[in-house]
Amino acid sequence: MSGAALTGRETSAGYRAWALFILVVVYTFNFIDRQIVGILAVPIKKDLGLSDTELSLMGGLAFALFYTFLGVPIAILADRKSRVLIMTAALAVWSAMTALCGLAQNFTQLFLARLGVGVGEAGGVAPAYSLIADYFPAEKRARALAIYSFGIPIGSAAGILLGGVLTSLLDWRAAFIIVGLSGLALAPILKLTLKEPVRGAFDSGGATKPARVIDVVRTLAGKPSFWGLAFGAASSSMMGYGIIFWLPSFLVRSFGDRLPDFFAFLPDALIPAGAGPILYASYFYGAVLLIGGVAGIWLGGVLADRYGPGRKSAYAVVPAIAFLATIPFFAAGVLSTTLASAFALFLAPTALSLVWLGPVIAAFQHLVPANMRATASAVFLFINNLIGIGLGNLAIGALSDAMTERHGDEALRYAILSGTGFYVCAAALFLITAPRLKRDWVE
Repeated sequence: MSGAALTGRETSAGYRAWALFILVVVYTFNFIDRQIVGILAVPIKKDLGLSDTELSLMGGLAFALFYTFLGVPIAILADRKSRVLIMTAALAVWSAMTALCGLAQNFTQLFLARLGVGVGEAGGVAPAYSLIADYFPAEKRARALAIYSFGIPIGSAAGILLGGVLTSLLDWRAAFIIVGLSGLALAPILKLTLKEPVRGAFDSGGATKPARVIDVVRTLAGKPSFWGLAFGAASSSMMGYGIIFWLPSFLVRSFGDRLPDFFAFLPDALIPAGAGPILYASYFYGAVLLIGGVAGIWLGGVLADRYGPGRKSAYAVVPAIAFLATIPFFAAGVLSTTLASAFALFLAPTALSLVWLGPVIAAFQHLVPANMRATASAVFLFINNLIGIGLGNLAIGALSDAMTERHGDEALRYAILSGTGFYVCAAALFLITAPRLKRDWVE
């Protein structure tokens, strides 16, 4: 599959399906490498003697620093050069640095290795958004971007499951090394099988020259809806990333002695000898993420494609309603005293908290011309991830440390409960933004 770039109209449905599939696989590895730290936090904390605040810095800020700051210049390059080549290089770098995490001997070394993961992943998402927008027409983009976003729950669940299983069979260092080397093996497949589509092939203006950076800045400065959606998504991500990172630790601390009984139905082949609560926590939350996450993302994409074309405000209103609906479920789940009720209660908010991905990411593709999409997406990712990853993990971890003297091992329960307030902020920003979408829209 080499040669000249394909135009959007000439690309077969079968090839588009392949392109979307391989992009989902790469995004899955993106989140495996990003979220595997959540389940490995328990053995890492014990082995390296870290506090919850240090764990949150390593799992959040260490990754977010370079991921966010390098994302914009890499996306500017992606609006001019081969997006496929940029993504291939990014995949190779973040996979190699994930493997290096397994060699870390102290907090500083692990922090620096996670910085390296962020450097690589800075080039992994914004170019993919732009590619998908050029593979699919406007009326199918929300669903295509929702399917692409399946990489989030699949990758997060896989990272948690792989981390739990590999840690039980080997140790946390081996988990990093095996996952990192697997990603390296995927890089040449991406480069050899994914073709570069013509930019703007499905849009009214067609292919255009790369936009100047100053023009992108001016365009975004005049789009209030862009900033409302970006900061609304960032507010939700503070809780979203915080939950993914901290919930496995919460399960171990608050339900560790009851987890084996909850999974008594599993065959012995799935329970290695000497398996501890980490493995059971990985099964529990991996299942919640996979089932709830995929359902919620698909629902958001379908609703956006159904109602968005006729009413642009739907791209913000649908996620806002979903965010508000998460709060009672999360509160009930975190305060639950039984694992069975916690599992059922966490499924609904996990789904609802990810409804926003399809609608909001699709909306961003229509707030700027085709030649600005990668850069505009990177600006969104800069805001979303610097605030969401950089502060979400840290806020919940710091709250947990502050409450430990009073609540002991239950401190994390109340820290997570406090984080649901971020969804209220997200819903408010989306509802304020909704009326502006029609005025800022670019067909």
